[in-house]
Amino acid sequence: MQQRFRLRESSDFSRLRTEGRAHSHRLMTLSMAPNGLPHNRYGFITGKTLGKAVQRNRVRRLLREATRLLHPQLQPGYDVVLIARRPLVGQPFAEVQRIVHQLAKQAGLVEGGDA
Repeated sequence: MQQRFRLRESSDFSRLRTEGRAHSHRLMTLSMAPNGLPHNRYGFITGKTLGKAVQRNRVRRLLREATRLLHPQLQPGYDVVLIARRPLVGQPFAEVQRIVHQLAKQAGLVEGGDA
């Protein structure tokens, strides 16, 4: 995923926490807020409760890839943060991708019909 699509600043994450709308699933939470830019920016939170660094990095890679594939279908102009929960560790990529799409659709970010 390109650098301009990444959320890095802690102020952006805290803004999403206070102003954003959250949509939850038992494996992850999607938080979103308008950003006033012509493109979306994405952030991923994988806390230490997920396990050691290898597990957290794998979950982060799965979330990034699922988001990269879904990006063309999403409405532009939002900051989106995906927060992983413990049961997400060990899930296959297809399941992660399905849940990310489901949460984005629930949040109203998916353009057009079903993809």
